Amino acid sequence: MSLHGFRAELLSVPEDPAQGGGVRHHPDGLLVVEDGLVVAFGDHADLAPRFADVAVERIDGLIVPGFVDCHVHYPQTDRIAAHGAQLLEWLERHIFPAEAAFADRTHADGVAAFFLDELLRNGTTSALVFATVHAQSVDALFEAALARNMRIVSGKVLMDLGPDTLRDDVASGRADTEALIARWRGRGRLGYAVTPRFALTSSDAQLAGAGDLVAAHPDILMHTHLAENMGEVAAVAARFTSARDYLDVYDRFGLVGPRSVFAHCIHMDDPAMARMAGAGAGIAFCPTSNFFLGSGLFDLARAHACGVKTGIGTDVGAGTSFSLLSTLGEAYKVSQLCGDRLDPFHALYLATAGGAQVLGLGDRIGGLQPGQEADFIVLDTSATPLMARRTAGASLHDRLFALQVLGDDRAVARTYVAGVLAWARRT
Repeated sequence: MSLHGFRAELLSVPEDPAQGGGVRHHPDGLLVVEDGLVVAFGDHADLAPRFADVAVERIDGLIVPGFVDCHVHYPQTDRIAAHGAQLLEWLERHIFPAEAAFADRTHADGVAAFFLDELLRNGTTSALVFATVHAQSVDALFEAALARNMRIVSGKVLMDLGPDTLRDDVASGRADTEALIARWRGRGRLGYAVTPRFALTSSDAQLAGAGDLVAAHPDILMHTHLAENMGEVAAVAARFTSARDYLDVYDRFGLVGPRSVFAHCIHMDDPAMARMAGAGAGIAFCPTSNFFLGSGLFDLARAHACGVKTGIGTDVGAGTSFSLLSTLGEAYKVSQLCGDRLDPFHALYLATAGGAQVLGLGDRIGGLQPGQEADFIVLDTSATPLMARRTAGASLHDRLFALQVLGDDRAVARTYVAGVLAWARRT
């Protein structure tokens, strides 16, 4: 691929603004891409002489890095908006039956294709994705992601204490995981995550084996759920009576470290948060899911004060939207209820470079820095009459906040993956 330029308004938040990181904004900017990587990102007037011979496409809209979804379940796509119940009953009633269908590879292929296209339509170019207990569910997702050149991290779910229709055993779970790592390692932009569903669905032996897998493969992540729901927390405490808390359960099995990503983390005290920070583990904040299941309010400011790296997860299907813009709007409301105000630049960081940090990909994606992969989207602040009216003549801060609160998939005009147009809104 030869050099190609995109002239538009550019915005990136490559470092946490709450930690003093700067906002990179160029009202008339130039983004230059070569072979899927960012070559330059800056003012058009400054860069144009250097790239005078480069073909430049003029784009009407705001270019930002592609969104990073830190926690989402692709097999739950068809059960989004499933009525009733909190977490444990909701799993039994709606989710486990839906996931059992992924024993059929054809079914898995169809859902994987729809799921990834839906991510692209919503401006999400990278995601950490739960599959099911079936190895072929991972194969289906990875094959579809490879065809779209997306940066997707996933893994076979480990759950030897799951229901009869969704149960592996210690030996088969480990063998399937090792085979999947060997089959997919180094292919395209894919990554693997060892994925115990949560503490209650795995035996002690399987949790220990998961820790062994993480230790044996330094290039993979560990992805699970933690302290989402009070009923779940109570059940974990009843089973693991000698553990200090829920996090300590995972810690005892070698599952808390710099490559660990825990979804939710609502019901945790400061010592547990401090332990996460010390270990370098990350949190996926899933506000729409937490509202939908009545799980509670995640205190983002407290996690930040404790030094825990945090990103945003849609958590579909408990989450109610594939749109990270909509999810950020709900995150703002959660923060308000917790006595804080989520700044729109900090919100954009969480959905881009912050999420990349949680996934251990901060050097590759999330900031549109020179040398990083050129995943980006074009946002349209006039996508609806109300947004157009609200943002007319507004400051960058207010336009970005309006996108966060009023925006959804309609505000995404185009999605580019590695510098190539992957989705465009019909006009």
